[in-house]
Amino acid sequence: MQEGFQNIRVKNFIHGEWVEETGVETVPLFNPSTGEQIGEVPLSSEKTSQEAIASAHSAFDSWRKLPLSKRVGYLFDLRQALIENEEDLSRTIALDQAKHISEARGEVRRIVEIFESACTIPSLLQGETLQGISVNINGRVLKEPLGVFGGVAPFNFPALVYAWFVPYAIGVGNTFIFKPSTQSPLFMQKIGDIFNAVGLPKGVVNIIHGNRTVPGTWYEDPRISGVCLVGSTPTAKKMAEACGRGGKRSMLLGGAKNILVAMEDAQADIFIENFIHSCFGSAGQRCLAGSIVAVVPEIYDSLLEKMIAAGKSIKTGDALDPDVYMGPVISAQAKKKIEQYIETGIKEGSNLVLDGRNPEMPGKNKNGYFVAPTIFEGVTPCRTIAREEIFGPVVSVMKIKDLDDALEIIRAQPFGNGACIFTQNQYYTEQFISEANVGMVGVNVGVCAPHPYLPFGGIKDSHLGTDKVQGKDGIDFFTQNKIATVRYAPPSGKYVAGEPKPGGREEKGGQPSVRSCVAS
Repeated sequence: MQEGFQNIRVKNFIHGEWVEETGVETVPLFNPSTGEQIGEVPLSSEKTSQEAIASAHSAFDSWRKLPLSKRVGYLFDLRQALIENEEDLSRTIALDQAKHISEARGEVRRIVEIFESACTIPSLLQGETLQGISVNINGRVLKEPLGVFGGVAPFNFPALVYAWFVPYAIGVGNTFIFKPSTQSPLFMQKIGDIFNAVGLPKGVVNIIHGNRTVPGTWYEDPRISGVCLVGSTPTAKKMAEACGRGGKRSMLLGGAKNILVAMEDAQADIFIENFIHSCFGSAGQRCLAGSIVAVVPEIYDSLLEKMIAAGKSIKTGDALDPDVYMGPVISAQAKKKIEQYIETGIKEGSNLVLDGRNPEMPGKNKNGYFVAPTIFEGVTPCRTIAREEIFGPVVSVMKIKDLDDALEIIRAQPFGNGACIFTQNQYYTEQFISEANVGMVGVNVGVCAPHPYLPFGGIKDSHLGTDKVQGKDGIDFFTQNKIATVRYAPPSGKYVAGEPKPGGREEKGGQPSVRSCVAS
């Protein structure tokens, strides 16, 4: 990869080599903090996608036969390389994805933890044995890799999604084709160099850039065993249909509309700290961002006042500025879409109490894609801003009657990613965990992301396909069960305990049996 942050020509990584495809359309790569173009990303051709498939397919047989300890050894090496290159990788994320540098560092540290979890694959990969199914018959369940997997990442977590997919897939013996977002491809450009630095065998992981043409070659190709996605729900549904037609295993994480519920006994300081992180961290561009805040009447006015004050206190600016809390959104198109949602909220009658449109930015950042914290209050569940995923720092505050009212709002949502409750009441806590029909629940936390040892993923329209990512679910998705039924027999003429003896009695001659010795 070309050093520096200007005139970057993003390349594909195929069979261990950086390949620049010529003669194809490219799309511009921007620095969202300044609005400046910093490079170009190729929209790879079907031919190049086929080359990536061929590379991964050719590498599979030798990779799966590599001793497990050696495969996991590469995961340890990759983990160490992440630690050694943390700052460089973090700055890369802050540059093209525009996640603030402090959060970019947090993302890299989290994927170190995911790699550590993936390094426990030898324990998670153990099969099962059932002894004594019948006389001299045992059964075994072995967990085996399937082959080549393809994965598509969104712009907002270029590192995290790589870690959700790749270490689990290759750790159990598969090979992988990874398609980053064209809006944030630079992290994987660094990772390709790391693959070569640790000596990862050629073809085990290939990186290819482009649009839907790339995964479009996967669905009918018999060399592809499964497809992974983190993206929007409409995209996930289309991919689920294509995977179904092609007989591919699929793990597809879609959109979200997450809710924070504040009960009358919520501790205000804990809530506000988590509210800021959940709703405005990463500029609201994450699948577990708080989008709706539901508050009971007893504390509605006082908590709303604190939320507005907290929103006003957040400094927005260049993602590489250490004195800033929140960077820009990903693109000019995203900024425009978010501002359209704000207009819709006003037109539908919600009260805009904090307007984050067009914040003043100094110098080089004046053309960046900035939307500051935005808060509506008096929002009702039927309004557009309370139903659709905005994917920006826009919060809808609504007054609820009680816990049952909050649970009804959650059940009515087509999405089911996450929901959090703020309370010290054990009854509220247990009811919320039991009755909130989402995949991930938080209690007194604003971002209910599970630790890497545990699965991550929603339900309803937030998750399609089979398993969730990371943890044991990651192992299950990337392996198939092979069942062996083993009947064994003694050498000809030899008696085996448990089988009937010839003539129904002990044979004469030879050494006395153990039973006769004991009896004597």
